[in-house]
This record gives sequence, C-alpha cells and structure tokens, in this order.
Amino acid sequence: MNYFSSDFKLGILGGGQLGKMLLSDTRKFDIQTYVLDPSDEAPSKIACNKFFQGDLMDYETVYNFGKQIDVLTFEIELVNLEALTQLENEGVKVYPSPKTLKGIQNKGVQKDFYTQSNIPTAAYLRFDSPEHLQKSVGNNEITIPFVWKCTEFGYDGNGVKVIRQISDMDDLPNVECIAETMIPFKNELAVIVCRNPSGEIKTYPVVEMEFHPEANQVEYVICPARIDEKVAEKARAIALNVSEKFNHVGLLAVEMFQTSDDEVLVNEVAPRPHNSGHYSIEASYTSQFENHLRAILDLPLGNTESKVAGVMVNLVGAEGFSGDVVYENIETILGWDGVTPHIYGKKQTRPFRKMGHVTIVNEDMQEARRIAEEVKNTIKVISNQ
Repeated sequence: MNYFSSDFKLGILGGGQLGKMLLSDTRKFDIQTYVLDPSDEAPSKIACNKFFQGDLMDYETVYNFGKQIDVLTFEIELVNLEALTQLENEGVKVYPSPKTLKGIQNKGVQKDFYTQSNIPTAAYLRFDSPEHLQKSVGNNEITIPFVWKCTEFGYDGNGVKVIRQISDMDDLPNVECIAETMIPFKNELAVIVCRNPSGEIKTYPVVEMEFHPEANQVEYVICPARIDEKVAEKARAIALNVSEKFNHVGLLAVEMFQTSDDEVLVNEVAPRPHNSGHYSIEASYTSQFENHLRAILDLPLGNTESKVAGVMVNLVGAEGFSGDVVYENIETILGWDGVTPHIYGKKQTRPFRKMGHVTIVNEDMQEARRIAEEVKNTIKVISNQ
C-alpha cells in the first residue's frame, strides 16, 4: 500500500500530546491523518488533516470514525473495545489489536496475565470495592503498607495511592482495585519495545525514571539508565518476553522495578508511545513516535539506539496556579545548548497537569542531569491570574 502523499488514511483515537507528537512524523512523511478526541481544544487538532470531536468510549462514535480510515491506532487506552473489535472484523487494521488492549486496559486483568504467563511482578490481590479491601486488611490478609491502584481510568499518578495506615483508606473511590505488595526497589526502569506485523522487533535502551514524591508522576527520564549492564540486559529480555506474550503491534512501554537484590519486576505496560520515550525525539536515531508509525504500517523499524545521552524533564502545572497558562523563563532555557522544550498546546494549567517536557542532550550524562535540574528550577508553568 502507498502511504505517502496518497488517499491512505491513518486514524488516531485520542488527540492529546502523544497524538500531537506522533502527527509531527505523519506530516514529515505526508501521511493523511484523522483524529478523534472528546475535547474541541485537543492539542492534536492543529496538526491533523481532519479532526472529529466525540466520546472515545461510545461505540457508535468510535465505529463511525473507524469506518472512514484504513489503519487505526490510539494514544490512550480508554477506548471502546467492542467498536475496535467490530472494525477489525470488517477489515480495518487496528494496531495494537483489541485483543492486546483487552489484556492491558484493566490493571487487574493485566496483573493476572503476568501471573499466568510467568512474568515476574509484585504480589497482589484484587478487590471489587474498598469495603472488600478494608475487610481483608481487618482480617490481616494484607499487610500495611501496600500500594492501592484502581483497575481502570487511572492516569498520570491518579488512581494510585500508597496506604501507610488504616485512615489512608477512608477516602478511596468506590471502584474495583488491586492491593500490591510494596517493593523495596533501587530504581524504576522502563523499556520501550517496537514490533511490526511482520514480526520485526526492537527495544530502546533501558531508561531510569525519577518520580515526584507527592504527585506520583515522573519528573525525570534518564537514558541510558545508570545501572549495571547485566540488569539492563535482564530488563530488555523481560520486556521482549512481555511483548511476545501480548503479541502487540506498535509500541509497548514496559515499566519495571529494579529490586534491592537486582531482580527486575514488571509494574505495568502501556501499548502506545509513552512518557518514558519522549527523550528519543532528540537523543535517538529514530524517535519512539516515528517507530510507532513505522510499526503499525508494517514498514522497516528504525534504529532505536541513542546518538547521545538524554534526560527528559516533565513540565507540569505549578502548585497554586490554575487558569490560562504562562511558561515563565522559557526564553532563558532556550538559550542553553542541548535544551529543547516541547509545549503540548494545553491552554489551561492546573497543579501537576502535564503541560510539556524539556529534553537535554549532552555527551556527558552527569552534565545532562545537572542541566536538567537547572531547567527544572528555572522554567515554571504558572497562570496569568
């Protein structure tokens, strides 16, 4: 099939920042793109050929959108599975497939999958409600502290909470959840795997993630991870195994823990471009977004290795500010070598909302990390109110 400068149509479910960054590569290749998103102010709106506003969880909306295009992908997992399955049955190519997504969309199902597939992961129990969970704690079936996670609709640190005392369970939402054993870990790692329908598969280098202690969001992504090579090899091997078991097409971001005794446990996965791979736009021979595009179109995959060390800093809304966004001191960081900001196009900021990121590249990893800290302390995402 001729994808370039042709009548071929690529559909993307979700029009957030991941879609916007993917669209920079569709524009590079002159691939026609349609985007569906609930918000009329979605960041992707300015970059696609046609934009449609609609509910991603509504069967008719997703089905009617998908009937217009040739290949369908998504930048968010919360989409209507029944519509995707029907579209696939009618000949629309959907990548990753609804079958893959079904095993990932619900975190409880995802954890069960790891256990059934002998993939190393933290011990856990599933509960249909907080009441059920509290009863289990009362019966000493679960030991505090543990990590509480809602099984659906969590994102960017929402839907995850560390339970350190009984009172921490008082305000939990009334949803299905899992209670996961807290792991004494050295590092939180991630590996992005890309795979096309022909079976070609590649992994990006292992990255290290540093989290904000309160928001449970990634603050820094460091590539390559500052870990022993044997641990890196283990992490890449586990990520490849996870990819094989899910039989995914496109990108699969595998988040992992490196334990105190250097075991590697899978935390969770995302079947799409991922925050942990943003550094690749500047630091890699082929960005995660270009490789996702190559994968879902069954084109040869690009080189996943890094040209240079890279550190990514997430730009999130500062505490105490809500309203029309202002990027304070952005001119300052633009004057620094190897520093590239990406602004996502969200007009309204609020505390801890992801508004952009900054990539720092340098031959020296320590210097890149030092500059990243300076970037973090310089640029502020505030409002004009």
